Amino acid sequence: MTDRTKIFENEPVRRAVLKQIAPAIAAQMIALLYNLADTWFVGLLNDPRQTAAVTVVYPSFIMLTAISNLFGVGGAAALARALGRKKPDEAGNISAVSFFIGLIAVAVFLGLYTLFLDPVLELCGATADTLSFCRGYALYAITAGGTASALSMLMSNLVRAEGASFAASFGLSAGGILNIILDPFFILPRFLGMGVAGAGLATALSNVVSCVIFVALILGRKGVLSLSPKRIKPGLKHLSEVLKTGLPSAAQFLLTVVAIAAQARFVSKYPTAAVAGLGITKKLDQLPINFSIGTATGLLPLLAYNHAAGNTERLKKCFRFGVSIALGFALTCLIAYEVFAPDLARFFIKDAETVGYAAAFLRRMVVAMPLMSVCYPIIIRFQAEGRVTASLIVSILRKGVIDIPLLFLMDAVEPLYGLMWVQPIVDGISLTAALLILKKRR
Repeated sequence: MTDRTKIFENEPVRRAVLKQIAPAIAAQMIALLYNLADTWFVGLLNDPRQTAAVTVVYPSFIMLTAISNLFGVGGAAALARALGRKKPDEAGNISAVSFFIGLIAVAVFLGLYTLFLDPVLELCGATADTLSFCRGYALYAITAGGTASALSMLMSNLVRAEGASFAASFGLSAGGILNIILDPFFILPRFLGMGVAGAGLATALSNVVSCVIFVALILGRKGVLSLSPKRIKPGLKHLSEVLKTGLPSAAQFLLTVVAIAAQARFVSKYPTAAVAGLGITKKLDQLPINFSIGTATGLLPLLAYNHAAGNTERLKKCFRFGVSIALGFALTCLIAYEVFAPDLARFFIKDAETVGYAAAFLRRMVVAMPLMSVCYPIIIRFQAEGRVTASLIVSILRKGVIDIPLLFLMDAVEPLYGLMWVQPIVDGISLTAALLILKKRR
């Protein structure tokens, strides 16, 4: 047994889970922090149009996350299962094919994205007042920095699947911390004064640094991971497994883009302050979501490895302990958000109208956060076990399918504010489906 596999096989369950999920959660928190920093520093300009631009471009980041998850989560699960079967050479081939095919997919996406930038931004809620700000932010953050951003997320999953959760989190965290440091220098008038475009430039530079760190980590470590082009050909036979396993995560994030863009489109009919308020709400909403995602991604290698090794009892214990942590945090956030909603909104912007919208939106949207915190780990468990259909069903239910009809319905029932009840309703439906599927045997 190597030190790499000890955490998967013999480490006490609680210790193993904490070792895997703590760095993953920390990385997610820092990633959230630098997204919050963008909104906070832009909010200091007290210009709702620029704050709204951050909201409008946010779905573009989720598109990149979808692509990185297709190859990152899919590759990580396949890689961990290969390690569980005691086949390290296969794991190396899987990492190489995931990286290089993922790189090609990202390049194609960014080419099309830049070509159709204005129509995409308008579809996501950009208006005549905000389009120029959205364009400036997107060209830096997505067009210039998108490749580095997607590859960083992809490689973090691969590194974590080998059992090096701290190294995976270090790469993401270093870029996030740099982003926070750079933001004020690029955004604020007292320095370069680039406004929201400066936030995009800071994000791009930070993601490039993060990507370089990951490449150095993989090339410098004596592990199974490989970025050698020579491993692509033998790795192609595993590409189908990677894509099938990663598809549910990719689909969930792609449908999230549809849901968020649709919601922003509905809200864009109302005052610009409402769009800015939605952006602030979405940032705060991400705290329990990112925590749950960190928990789930940290659990993935443990679950996949033990599934491949046939250790079902250990898999179940790891899963239950991880879910209990995510659920406890979500319940804490629910209480804090309901009590302190206006104060939290005021942290990002002083405009009274925007604060009013953000506080009202937040109190509605977070009602079902505890349900979401359980749903994410269940989806990851399905992926770890190779239950592609089950994972895909729950992922599709969570985002994009039920959302759109509900947006029309809830906006008619309670104009504007009814839109914020859509996510709690969807979370309740998707968790019910996930639990029913989980109870069924394969």
